[in-house]
Amino acid sequence: MLAATSEVQVDTPEVRVTQWRLAPGSSTGHHTHGMDYVIVPVTTGEMTIVAPNGERSKAQLGIGKSYFRKAGVEHDVLNETASEIVFLEVELKR
Repeated sequence: MLAATSEVQVDTPEVRVTQWRLAPGSSTGHHTHGMDYVIVPVTTGEMTIVAPNGERSKAQLGIGKSYFRKAGVEHDVLNETASEIVFLEVELKR
């Protein structure tokens, strides 16, 4: 599987904003979120979320339809579609 690409756009003592781009067939790799975060979709799309136990679920993205998650979320994010997925991850530093 291809690796997703990321670009940190803002990194201050309060917040970090990273743009993530998932080409078709790419993934973020298994990771654990160390901070509370907000996802802001830039494209529509469907992500496949893989939990540590291998359980898979689908997440629908709508442009500008943000969502919030608490620190500690552990998963891999895959793009199993034919279109690129782009979103901003806004991490809230303590």
